[in-house]
Amino acid sequence: MELDEVQASMLELHEFGERVEKRRKMQSEKEKDDNENTSESLCESVPPTNETPIKRTQVEDGCDSLSVKKAVVVLIRLPEYKIRALRPPTPQQFYSEDESHSSSDSDMQWEPEDDSSDSDFSASNNGKKAVKPPKNDTTRPPAPQTSSNNNNKNNHEPNPIIESSAFGHSSHETTKIRPDLPEEEVKVDMMVLTRKRRMRWQRGKIVEIVAKEDGRLKFKVSFEEKGKSLVSGHHIAFDHPPKLEQLYVGARVVVRCQDNKFRFRPGILAELPSRKNRLRFLVFIDDHTPVYVGLPLLHLVCRPLKDALDDIPDSPNKHFMKQYIKDWPYPHLTQYRAGQTLNAELNGVQQRCEVHLVDCSLIQVVFQGQQHKEWIHRGSIRLEHMARFLELKSGEEHKDD
Repeated sequence: MELDEVQASMLELHEFGERVEKRRKMQSEKEKDDNENTSESLCESVPPTNETPIKRTQVEDGCDSLSVKKAVVVLIRLPEYKIRALRPPTPQQFYSEDESHSSSDSDMQWEPEDDSSDSDFSASNNGKKAVKPPKNDTTRPPAPQTSSNNNNKNNHEPNPIIESSAFGHSSHETTKIRPDLPEEEVKVDMMVLTRKRRMRWQRGKIVEIVAKEDGRLKFKVSFEEKGKSLVSGHHIAFDHPPKLEQLYVGARVVVRCQDNKFRFRPGILAELPSRKNRLRFLVFIDDHTPVYVGLPLLHLVCRPLKDALDDIPDSPNKHFMKQYIKDWPYPHLTQYRAGQTLNAELNGVQQRCEVHLVDCSLIQVVFQGQQHKEWIHRGSIRLEHMARFLELKSGEEHKDD
């Protein structure tokens, strides 16, 4: 009896095995027909990367479970040249440093090279004027011999940049035309500043007004200290400060010295107050000394000549002032920084000096030999580089005329 049961059980197991094997073959053939890339194993499956991994699932064929594969993101660093190619272009890729500087609100600049170009430097539309290098400036004139030319360090100093920009944008900052205002009265017993010598004016009182046969007026002045003088109207100045609307670039003025209230010197007004000069007046004294002053130190000449520069003796300063007023409001200025060395004229000789301070249109230099310190205008003919530039520029203008 037991033997029969065992044989029956073995027969059932054998039939079950055959059914399982038959089902497995049918399933394998079906999988191959549907997708040739499917794995041969019935126990493995890869879920989509955008779905949650499949949990363990029992299958009918006796496999324990399905193995799960997780999606993995691999980051690869691109080479630097590919990163630059994908990066959007920046302004520096389209403009050079000088062009980017010119497009801002800064000054337009021109820096001469060893071989200057004949082309004009283009001007922007924001009130800036181009500086045209002279056409014949194909070779730089040799620098005059100085005691410091033998210093190799100084010989490698870079040439300064020459800039020419609109000094201001409103008429009260840039005007060089004498305003059409009624003349202030000059009468007897009025206190005035009177020319005693070319560079010395003193306070005095008008004691008499003398009319000449040709209609000109002369003013007899008694000085406070001592002495009298008979002078013309362009040799006396009002004792009180002028009104702002009376002033213009090129006006004939007398300046009271800041260190000596009894000392007065004649000059030409060169700058009106603006943000560029910290709301001060720049005056060129007749000896070419530049000075920044406030309104209380200015005195307007009573009856100036039609051309105020005719009151200045013939000198390099007079020629400089003519060119300066002609170029205004685009004065030529060199750019220097503190600590930079350069050649500047002192006592008629070009000497080596160092920039100590920069104050708007002025630089304070210290001459290396005597340790003499003074202020020089950044467009002054005393600066070797500017003197050479102005000379070539003047020659080119005469050639064009």
